[in-house]
Amino acid sequence: MTTASLFKPDVNCWRHATASFAAPVVDCENYYRALHEAFSRARHSIFIVGWDIDSRIRLLRGEEERAAELPSVVSDLLAQCARDNPDLQVYLLRWDSSLAFLGMRELWAKEVWDEKTPDNVHVELDATIPMGGSQHQKIVIIDDEVAFSGGMDIAVHRWDTRAHRPIEAERVEEDGPYGPLHDVQCVVAGPIVGHLAELVRWRWKRLARKEAVAIRDEGPQPREKPPRCWPPSVSPLFQDIDCAIARTIPFMDDAEPKQEVRRMLLDLIDRAEDLIYIENQFASRQEIAERLNERLKQCPNLRVLLVSSYEPEGTVEREAYWASRVDFKKILEAGVEPERILMASSSYEDDDGNTTSKRVHSKVMTIDDRYMVIGSANLSNRSMTLDTECDLVFEARSDVHREQIRQARDDLVLEHSGCEPAQLRSLLQPGQPLRELERCRGPGKYALSEVEDEQFTDQSLHAFMLPFSDPEEPLVPPLTLFNGKRTQLSNPSKKVLIFGAAILIIALLVAGGYYASQHVSWLNADAVQGFLESTRGTYWALPAVCGIYVLAGILFFPVTVLSVAVAAVFGPLWGPIYGMAGALCSAALLFGVGQAMGGDSLSRIGGSKVKRVDQKFKESGIIGVAAIRVIPIAPFSLVNLVAGFSSIRFYQFMMGTFLGMAPLMVAKGFVGDSLTQIVINPSAQNIGYLTGGIVFWIVLIFASQKLVNLYQQRKTS
Repeated sequence: MTTASLFKPDVNCWRHATASFAAPVVDCENYYRALHEAFSRARHSIFIVGWDIDSRIRLLRGEEERAAELPSVVSDLLAQCARDNPDLQVYLLRWDSSLAFLGMRELWAKEVWDEKTPDNVHVELDATIPMGGSQHQKIVIIDDEVAFSGGMDIAVHRWDTRAHRPIEAERVEEDGPYGPLHDVQCVVAGPIVGHLAELVRWRWKRLARKEAVAIRDEGPQPREKPPRCWPPSVSPLFQDIDCAIARTIPFMDDAEPKQEVRRMLLDLIDRAEDLIYIENQFASRQEIAERLNERLKQCPNLRVLLVSSYEPEGTVEREAYWASRVDFKKILEAGVEPERILMASSSYEDDDGNTTSKRVHSKVMTIDDRYMVIGSANLSNRSMTLDTECDLVFEARSDVHREQIRQARDDLVLEHSGCEPAQLRSLLQPGQPLRELERCRGPGKYALSEVEDEQFTDQSLHAFMLPFSDPEEPLVPPLTLFNGKRTQLSNPSKKVLIFGAAILIIALLVAGGYYASQHVSWLNADAVQGFLESTRGTYWALPAVCGIYVLAGILFFPVTVLSVAVAAVFGPLWGPIYGMAGALCSAALLFGVGQAMGGDSLSRIGGSKVKRVDQKFKESGIIGVAAIRVIPIAPFSLVNLVAGFSSIRFYQFMMGTFLGMAPLMVAKGFVGDSLTQIVINPSAQNIGYLTGGIVFWIVLIFASQKLVNLYQQRKTS
């Protein structure tokens, strides 16, 4: 047996050190409970780096949740810990995800956390990953004493028990129930935590542009028992075991690419002699399949057991990952005896014939009884090169450690296969055919079945979907600047995407309104004026004007055209009255649409700077809205819609709109045209009408603001 250490810093790992204590934490019920315990013990710092960090997640369920002294919801728990201990610093770093995941993640993640937590909770969203990649590391560090790393996020559709019941009352989210899900995290203590602490601080600094709290170094720690922050519900499995950190870091402007995970997995496969056990969400990286096949041919006694999910979720998984898994399986099995390989999923059938399959989200590999990997990296192209990943690799240097790796591996296989412990130990002995595991089917237990992915895909869309869903390189290659420096375009942030979509929609509406006014026969000034003239002197005059204004507002039709037409048809008295009524109806409708689309979303999209502007706009109240109406800085309909997004009150908006538009309506009623006519024909009569209207308007504005202030003072007193 090879005795030289596997770990090669700067080649297949970043750092390696001793894990004084370590243990796998299997499935989210156990992981979330352990997080709750560790967070509750934190005194100095908490770091969370994740693909997602959802503020709504309940860490405890059922009787545990009801009996807990501290909150179960993660945002409430961290907020209380931070308030109770102002010296505690909490750092949350989450991927600023692409549009593909907006439906299953909190849309305003940073703003939600900022609103729910005190100032000693700091939040950053990472939008610096190359286009097409993701932030996929899942690391939590408590007081630089205890660290969690592996495949689990604090996210929706993750919680489940180890029983993985077909029907589970707690396995439900806002969008409904979801199926059984299996995952694995690892908790460690000792010197290895210091290196993980260095990694997350580097991640934090490059985004926040400032240092986080310094790493705590209290010297050698007692090794008789785990540190204070260790979760009591988790029993350490390993003690004083060698551990390495392998990363994937894509090329970014301030970081050189690292493919330590890829090189580590290939080196591990080259050391296998008896049994490689893998459980992974995906199996699409052909290089891994080729190396496994090569090693199987080199070692006649070697076997490979790979457990993954049964059914794909959606077109992307089916045509990218499951279609790739068809090829992965063919490459793996080529020229090797079938009984030495089993690619399987884990499914369940109850007494009534109801079936379900367990979705595998974990990223675990064991090599014989000598190495164990628990990490975030899938066996996919993107995990090897494009996403940020972090795997922990344990190396057995004693018989005790080897037995512990066997114990951890067998515990996982037992959960998937339905075997009894003694039966499993016999089936995993050297030389035993892995196909026998499919026959371990007991009542009320999960069982392994060979995957047959051809039933889900004919691979016809594989070539199209793969470059976008499982890319090996960024979707946009690095650009070379004028100074010769290369820069990598990153994923557009959520704010950029939403702003861009909003601007595009508004531009299309404005262009559509303009086009309609020029080319649609019944949407021009003459047609509108003719229609209004047909209603003059009837009861339908006012409803007709209001209806036209509402329709014009929806179509972003220029309001000036309507104002001129109404003034020309109904004269200097009823023209302004009807025109103002129609304008207010249109403004109210689009303001309501803006509110329905998210209320305070404008400030949330733009962050603190836009929030301050929004607050000033709110404080300026009626005067602010009136000023915008007098000096139109944007189309009438756009102002109405954006105001609905803002924090201004409805009555302030409507009164400001009335006061801002009144003098223009009056002027058009008397002059019969826009203000440009005053410049063209500056008669004393026209100027007098306009001057009188403006004076009246100013008096109304300040009188109304005084009345509103008086009302607000009485309301708060």
